[in-house]
Amino acid sequence: MKKGILFFALLVSFVGCRKEETVKAPKKLIDKAVMVNVFYDLALLEASKYQMMSKTEYQKISPKEFIFKKYKIDSAQFSQSNIYYASSIEEYKAMFEQVQKRLQTNSDKMDTIIKQKQKKLKKVTPVSPESRAEVTKQMNNLLGS
Repeated sequence: MKKGILFFALLVSFVGCRKEETVKAPKKLIDKAVMVNVFYDLALLEASKYQMMSKTEYQKISPKEFIFKKYKIDSAQFSQSNIYYASSIEEYKAMFEQVQKRLQTNSDKMDTIIKQKQKKLKKVTPVSPESRAEVTKQMNNLLGS
């Protein structure tokens, strides 16, 4: 009985310490940098889809189909590459951190542009009623009224 328990404990130790087999790279593996670009573009398209819901033409476009055409890949190739990269959690996480960083950078740029435009709009001084009356008077004089 003791030998059985010892054998079982050793078996569990060996099985538990065994290195897990990793997912093999597919034949048509999408390059890591391209995959990051695909994830980035998909994020942008999905976000913009909800911003433009009223446009019926836009709703007909599938973001994934558009991306597949743009990068000349197919759904199987994307799926297999995604599974391959996802099998390494740290690598997959790093890829999405790159996507998140790019999205944040672009968001910050857009915020800056919007603030600049708002400042320009605030700089435009409204016409006072006195100035408006003077301009109206001059226009009437020019038109002969």
